[in-house]
Amino acid sequence: MATPDRRSPIEGPLLNLTVQQLAYLVAVADHETFSDAASSLGVTTSALSQGLAELERRLGLPLFERQGRRQLLREETSEVLAYAQRVVADTRDLGRWVGAAKHGGVGRVRVGMIDAAAVHHLHDAMTAFRSQHADVDFRLVVAPSGELLDQVRRGDLDLAVIVDPEHVEGLDVEPVVTESLVVVTPPGQEVGAPGTWGPWVLFPRGSRTRELIERALVARGATVDVVAESHQPDVLREMTRLGMGWTVLPDSQSGQERSKDEVVVAERRLVLVRPSARSTNPAADQFAQALVD
Repeated sequence: MATPDRRSPIEGPLLNLTVQQLAYLVAVADHETFSDAASSLGVTTSALSQGLAELERRLGLPLFERQGRRQLLREETSEVLAYAQRVVADTRDLGRWVGAAKHGGVGRVRVGMIDAAAVHHLHDAMTAFRSQHADVDFRLVVAPSGELLDQVRRGDLDLAVIVDPEHVEGLDVEPVVTESLVVVTPPGQEVGAPGTWGPWVLFPRGSRTRELIERALVARGATVDVVAESHQPDVLREMTRLGMGWTVLPDSQSGQERSKDEVVVAERRLVLVRPSARSTNPAADQFAQALVD
C-alpha cells in the first residue's frame, strides 16, 4: 500500500536561494540606483545585476519593472523583500555571534576551584572576566582538589584551579599562585620547639595539602598526632580556637595577622589544570589566560 503524501497541496520543494542574492535585493531596495547598491556591497553593478537575474530565475517571478531607464521593484514582490530582509539581518546577527564566539565573547565556561582560590586569590579575576564577558555562561564549582581533578578528567569541567597534583598525565598544568602554609595555635599557646607542637586538627588524609603539611612537620621534628579532620579551613580554625588542637592553614585563611613571628612550615602551589587534548573553547581559553596573567 502506497504511503500517503502528507504535504499540503501548495507545499513544494525548497527554493534554492543564496544569502548573497537576497542581500543584493535588500541593497537595491535601500538605494536609489543599482550602482549605489553595488557600491554598498563592494561588488560591480554587473555582478549585482547578474545575481538579481539569477534570483528571479530561481523564484520564477519577475521582481522588477522598467520605468524609463530605471528598474524598480514591483509592488507585489514586497513579501519576497520582507523575507530577504529577515534572512540578511539574521545572517548578520549570526556573523556577529560567530565572531564573538571565536574570541571568547560567548559560550560556556565550567570552572572548578578550591575555596582559597575562589574566595581569596582569584575573586577579582573572576569578577573582571564576568564583567567583560557578560554573554558567557560562567559556572563555578568549589570543591577539594581531588574532586575537581576527577571532574576535569571526566570532562565535567573545562578547567580547575587546584593544589599542584603529583600525577598529571593527560593534563596541561600552569602555575597560578603560591601561598604559605602557616601554623595556627590555640589561644594562649605559643609556638616553641617543633617537638612540643600539637596535637593537630588537619585536612583529611589523602588530600594533597595534608600530604604537604605532614611532610613539612615531620621534616621539622614535630609529631603528627591528628585528633580531628575537616576539608573546611573555617572549621579547622574554629576547632583550634576552641582548644582542640593546632592546625596548619594557608596564610590567606589562617585568620592571623601576618607578622615576623608567623611560622611558615611549607608552601603550596595552586595550578590551573586542563585536558591536553581538549576541544576548542575560546571562552575557556580567555578565562584561563586571565588567570595565568
